[in-house]
Amino acid sequence: MGTSLKDPQKDISLILASGSPRRKELLASLGWQFQVSVPSVDETIYPEEDISEAVKRISREKALCVHRNFPGRVVLAADTVVCVDTIVLGKPGDLEDARRMIHLLNDRTHRVITGVALIGDGDVLLSREITEVTFRSLDEEAIESYLVTGEGMDKAGAYAIQGKGSLLVKTINGCYFNVVGLPLYRVSSMLEKMGISLSSQWGS
Repeated sequence: MGTSLKDPQKDISLILASGSPRRKELLASLGWQFQVSVPSVDETIYPEEDISEAVKRISREKALCVHRNFPGRVVLAADTVVCVDTIVLGKPGDLEDARRMIHLLNDRTHRVITGVALIGDGDVLLSREITEVTFRSLDEEAIESYLVTGEGMDKAGAYAIQGKGSLLVKTINGCYFNVVGLPLYRVSSMLEKMGISLSSQWGS
């Protein structure tokens, strides 16, 4: 049997290199032991960079930043962006920025791309997840009503699929949890590659 994420004697509980409450909630829902350590890295995507490669690079930098302070531990980091064609949408700077984003997403399909990094002593695993999300057609009243909730002000793309923003979404193609903030299947598969079996992830 593989080493359990719930076994404190093994001292391999995760370090989550993220300040995202959504990622914290998703890991907590699995019953895993983990600590949170927020990295300080530049999350700029360069003009010439492929977006999928950029999110993997940034997630790796986040994980490395935190792993230096936790040798012998397994560090998980992620970086998520929302893309409409080649336009990258991060967190809105203000209400007007959020309004611009929702208008861009309105009645269109966009991609949610997350880079994932898992680092332990001697192991550096990188991957990425892409989910396609299609918004329903929204009139101005609906857009303004959603903006008034303030729900999307701290989220990439200015909406939260796990909250009131679920009513903005017509269809989704791919991993739902990726849109929330962390593709759980991808993380689980990467842990298996590090020798932490699926059975161990359930604590059995």
